[in-house]
Amino acid sequence: MAGVDATVIQEAIQGQIIKAVEKCVDAELDALEAIEKLDEDDLEKLREKRLADMKRHAKQVQEWKAIGHGEYTELTEEKEFFEAGKVSQCIVCHFYKNGTPRCKIVDHHLRRLAPRHPEARFCKLDVERAPFLTERLRIRVIPTIALVAGGKTKDYIVGFTDLGNRDDFTTGILEWRIAQSGAIKYSGDLLHPPDPEEECDWEELGSARKAPVQKRGTIRDGDDSDGLSD
Repeated sequence: MAGVDATVIQEAIQGQIIKAVEKCVDAELDALEAIEKLDEDDLEKLREKRLADMKRHAKQVQEWKAIGHGEYTELTEEKEFFEAGKVSQCIVCHFYKNGTPRCKIVDHHLRRLAPRHPEARFCKLDVERAPFLTERLRIRVIPTIALVAGGKTKDYIVGFTDLGNRDDFTTGILEWRIAQSGAIKYSGDLLHPPDPEEECDWEELGSARKAPVQKRGTIRDGDDSDGLSD
């Protein structure tokens, strides 16, 4: 039985990969068709514009990395959060507590998202090291992700309620939810969450398929998350 399940899983994943490849090929063909209609001068202008855009983006990424973007790091004290806010317009900060299993799940996903979104500072802060900030931001449930956009705290992701009330949500779901705050750029549809079946993260999709889905109650129902005392 296990062999049959593995075969079904592999065929399903391969089917999704083929669909994704077909979409990419169709998009490339459409782009080539549009380019073929341009004359030589227009093609040169298009080439120069793309090169200029690439150089500007590369320079911007280097500037972001110089202030701590592009990786998921830990802040050792709360004053570092305020210092980060002075130089970073967009911040994704995970407020965590040692020994909380769900905080480790958040760590896993944010560690993957940080390199994909150098436009934002991805960091974490232990609530026990930041009592003033924790109280100021009214953080009562761990994990909580504070989302800063345009230099202002715009939103919070409290527990896993907005992520399907389940521990096995995908990185894409968290990315979509963060993007709703404007803290990161998003190329998908902000009105609808991504379908895990269509995500191009095959390693994650495969691992999620191998384990049965275990839905949880809300984050406040006494599961693996912690509530902070008032």
